[in-house]
Amino acid sequence: MLHIDIITVLPELLVSPLSHSILGRAKDRGLLEVNIIDLREYGLGRHRQVDDYAFGGGAGMVMMPEPLYACIQALRSERTYDEIIYMAPDGELLDQPMANQLSMCANLILICGHYKGIDERIREHVVTREISIGNYVLSGGELAAAVVVDAVGRLIPGVLNDETSALFDSFQDDLVAPPVFTRPAEFNGWKVPDILLSGNQGAIDTWRHDQAVERTRQRRPEILSDE
Repeated sequence: MLHIDIITVLPELLVSPLSHSILGRAKDRGLLEVNIIDLREYGLGRHRQVDDYAFGGGAGMVMMPEPLYACIQALRSERTYDEIIYMAPDGELLDQPMANQLSMCANLILICGHYKGIDERIREHVVTREISIGNYVLSGGELAAAVVVDAVGRLIPGVLNDETSALFDSFQDDLVAPPVFTRPAEFNGWKVPDILLSGNQGAIDTWRHDQAVERTRQRRPEILSDE
């Protein structure tokens, strides 16, 4: 089982994305456990403060080190973590090999930033890995954390009904997926390629591979840049 703790100041943003479809089934089957921790429970003072102005001035608030450190230390007292991950716009770009790697972990912490981010001392001394889902900025790290949980959780053995399904996802073999078709064989005058109706599995596999290579060349040429 994979255990993931998500630290956030907006826990309600994560309830729905992590409760349905594949992730919901994974939790129901006891294959994935996701705990959402409200950072404000570790906030300072009567108002549970978790942010303050940045030293040196400038617009925006910064998440304070004390609440984050106290929260992480409390979690560490219960289990050992493989990674303490900060969802950061300047982190490593999430890709399929990274998702594969994280799916083999036992315990993860995901930290969702807000405002202008978290105090750099937490990044330097506590965080073990920083992950980005793209070269853009979100209002907070919650949606990015949900993406990571989805990408990782579906790879846990037993989560998908068809155990081989994940093996043929886009990017698993450094190629995007080939086109797929279903019934009817002709719709609106548009026909399914004859090869897919031939029953010749070897020829079908070759066609799918060739299509995947061509689609990758057209849409993600950087993946093939080392060829």
